[in-house]
Amino acid sequence: MNKSAVRLSNKKNMAKLILLRHGESLWNLENKFTGWTDVDLSQKGELEAECAGRVLLRENLKPEIAFTSLLQRAVRTWDIAAHACGRMWVDVEKSWRLNERHYGALQGLNKAETAAKYGDEQVRIWRRSYDVPPPKISPDDPRNPRFEEKYSRMDCRALPLGESLKDTIERVLPFWFDSIAPALLHGRDAIVVAHGNSLRGLVKFLDKMDDAQISKFEIPTGVPILYELDETLEPVRRKSDKPSDSPFGGTMLFPDK
Repeated sequence: MNKSAVRLSNKKNMAKLILLRHGESLWNLENKFTGWTDVDLSQKGELEAECAGRVLLRENLKPEIAFTSLLQRAVRTWDIAAHACGRMWVDVEKSWRLNERHYGALQGLNKAETAAKYGDEQVRIWRRSYDVPPPKISPDDPRNPRFEEKYSRMDCRALPLGESLKDTIERVLPFWFDSIAPALLHGRDAIVVAHGNSLRGLVKFLDKMDDAQISKFEIPTGVPILYELDETLEPVRRKSDKPSDSPFGGTMLFPDK
């Protein structure tokens, strides 16, 4: 799809896209590298998901289609949020392309212990550089996604053994063009419930952030981000408290205190 050649096909002149990082997971709580490990939400994460749904209700946001990863912390976040805002009935499309960045051999390791072993600088490079992947797992490692039923119909050559942020973005963007953008262009407001790094890929694309900017950009758990998009799906910038030189075109919608 050529972004410059498409237009909203309905009478609306603006589309609404909501990005939502899943609520806190059990491994977020334990400070572990999670990646594709399919851990559940913590109690705090469940509350964050419910609060996110209430924010959608407060802001009168009514997504007509939801997109999630295949990982339960994202799927359950939308289930809980949808119940809170009365949108349980909307269509849901799940895709591995929205999964979190695969952290390779770091998955399951405690972040503080890993820093103590390899040094803070090395761990910072693995976590925050744009194009440096962590050490990859071997093909016969039990953490290889090919051993999980949810990926059994996929070509195992497409499944990552470890990814940089750049790698993650490169597999997220085809899903934008194939599924998310067409829904928006057909007049359906959408919500994408996924993960810190897969969502950063969409933010980088929408806001045309450079590699250094997106490497520093943080997305909090359970906080909806609203993008209002024009007829060519370019973000519409509004006056806000963001610095005038900020490339970020979305609005973070925090829950009431």
